Amino acid sequence: MRCTLRPPLLHAVGHRRRMECMTVDCNELRRLRRARDCMDREYAAPLDIPALARTASMSESHFVRRFHEEYSETPYAYLMTRRIERAMALLSHTDLTITDIAFTVGWASLGSFSTRFHELVGFSPSTYRTVHGKTSSRLSVCQTMAAARPGRHIRRDS
Repeated sequence: MRCTLRPPLLHAVGHRRRMECMTVDCNELRRLRRARDCMDREYAAPLDIPALARTASMSESHFVRRFHEEYSETPYAYLMTRRIERAMALLSHTDLTITDIAFTVGWASLGSFSTRFHELVGFSPSTYRTVHGKTSSRLSVCQTMAAARPGRHIRRDS
C-alpha cells in the first residue's frame, strides 16, 4: 500500500523544474513505528541495530536511514533520549541512587550515563535532582517526561 503523505517537492533538472510527488510506503512506516515502540517499551534492555532492524523487517542500513528520515534522529539517539527521559523522571520522583537509576534505565556504566545525561540535559544527574526534584514532584511521571524532554545541547566554542 502506498500513501501520499508529503507535499510535492521541486527538483532542479537542468534548466527545467519538475514536480515530483514523494510517496511513502505505509507498511514501512508501521514497521518503523514497531521498532520505535519496541525502544519505548524495552528502553532498559540491551537493544542493538540488528535486533531493531529485524523488528522492522528491514536491513540494518535501510532501517537506520529510514528511521533518521522519519524521526529526525538516529535510532541510537532516540533510544538514549528515551533512557534520559526515564532517568529524569526517576531522579524527580524517587530516592534511588544515581547509580541505581543508571542501571535501571539501561546503562552499564555510571560514567557513560552521567556524561550523556549532561550532554542532553545540560546538568549532571545530581544537579538535576537538586534543582528539579522538589519542583516537579507535583507532576505525574508522564507530565514530567513531556515537560522536561531533553534537547540537544551543543557547545559552541568561540
